[in-house]
Amino acid sequence: MIDDTKNEAKERMHKAIEALKRDFSRVRTGRATPTILDGVRADYYGQPTPLNQMAGISVPEARLIVIQPWDPKSCELIEKAILASDLGLTPQSDGKVVRINFPPLTQERRKDLAKLVRKMAEEAKVAVRAARRDANEMLKEFKKEGEISEDDAFRGQEEIQKTTDDFIKKVDETLAEKEKEIMEF
Repeated sequence: MIDDTKNEAKERMHKAIEALKRDFSRVRTGRATPTILDGVRADYYGQPTPLNQMAGISVPEARLIVIQPWDPKSCELIEKAILASDLGLTPQSDGKVVRINFPPLTQERRKDLAKLVRKMAEEAKVAVRAARRDANEMLKEFKKEGEISEDDAFRGQEEIQKTTDDFIKKVDETLAEKEKEIMEF
């Protein structure tokens, strides 16, 4: 029982870290990455379709994304979808390929992005702590029902706290890495 509770908490904490990394990948830094377009969908034959299912996306240079649609007629749809997204990107199309140039970020924009990633990291920490709280409540419930001893419950809580500390440390490391990337010129 105790092991199941610890493993469940660990799994939830791991999912919080993965969600944080996924959210960080969508934050625009000075560098072009294809993952920034993951949330963008174009209206393709009446269906909202992810860009990576409509076209090949490549990054030939550090500040350029090239989108080559499999159907050249969809260039205009892709361009409209990118403009409609909240990414603040301006695509340029020649009818066959869509290019997105990433201008260097201003210092003010870098600070705003740093605040945003700190907020995302704090939300991940809250998720990790919620997993700890739920696991500790389950252990208390097991102890109350007489399924485990008080010593086992205490040991289980200590182990869950160590796991929580490790995951909070991972969140901080991921945040420091992303902030460094944002502030880099």
